Amino acid sequence: MHILVLIAGTNDPSNSALLAQHFTAGLRKVPDVSVTTIRMKDLSLEQFSLKHYDGTTPEESDFRRLREEMHNAHGLVIASPVWNFSVPAHLKNAIDRMGSFGLDATRSRGTLKGLPFYLLFTGGAPVAAWKGMLARTTSHIVHVLQYFGATHCGTHFEGSCTPARGVFGLVVDKRPASLTHMEEEGACFGRLAATYAATGKLPAKKSLLTKCVAILQKLQR
Repeated sequence: MHILVLIAGTNDPSNSALLAQHFTAGLRKVPDVSVTTIRMKDLSLEQFSLKHYDGTTPEESDFRRLREEMHNAHGLVIASPVWNFSVPAHLKNAIDRMGSFGLDATRSRGTLKGLPFYLLFTGGAPVAAWKGMLARTTSHIVHVLQYFGATHCGTHFEGSCTPARGVFGLVVDKRPASLTHMEEEGACFGRLAATYAATGKLPAKKSLLTKCVAILQKLQR
C-alpha cells in the first residue's frame, strides 16, 4: 500500500508540514505501508492552460513524477495552509494540471477510481472562522477531487496558527493534543487506504457522495 502526501506550506518550519509529519507517523502504524512526501514548493510546474489537455505538449519531469505517484497511490493526503481564504496558488495549479489524467478524454468523468483522500488545513484564524467561512472557501478542493473520482475521507483544520496577532511562525509543536490527534487520524486513514488497496472499495458511507458525482457525470455525457 502506498500513500502520497502533498505539502503546500512554504515556510520552514511549517505548521502544515509538522502536522503532516505526525499524520504520516500514524500511517506508518499500518502494516506494509509506504509513504512518499512531496513539498509542492520543490516542484516546478508550468501554469495550467488548455494546451496541457491536448496530449502533445511536452511535460515537465516534476509533473511526470506527480502523475506517477498519483497512479501508484492507494491514498492521497494534502496538507496546506489557508491563505486569504483559499489554498496557495501552486497547489491549485497542480490540481488544475491533474485534470489531464484525473479526467477522461471528454474531461467530464473522473478516473481516480475512488482513491481515498484526506485534507489537512492550517490557518491563522480560529476554528470558529473555519466553521463560519473558511470551510466553504476551501470546499472547492474537496469538490474537484471528487470530480476526478476520488473519495473524501476526512478534513482537519488547525486554527490560530500564529504566535501572536499578525505574526507568523511555528506553533503546533507546542500542541501535543493536536499532534496526537493527527497520528490517530493518520492511522485511521491508513486502515481505510489498506481496505481500498486490498479490495478497490471503501465503506459505502465514505464513497456515497463520490458515487453521486459519478452518476451526475454520466448524465452529462
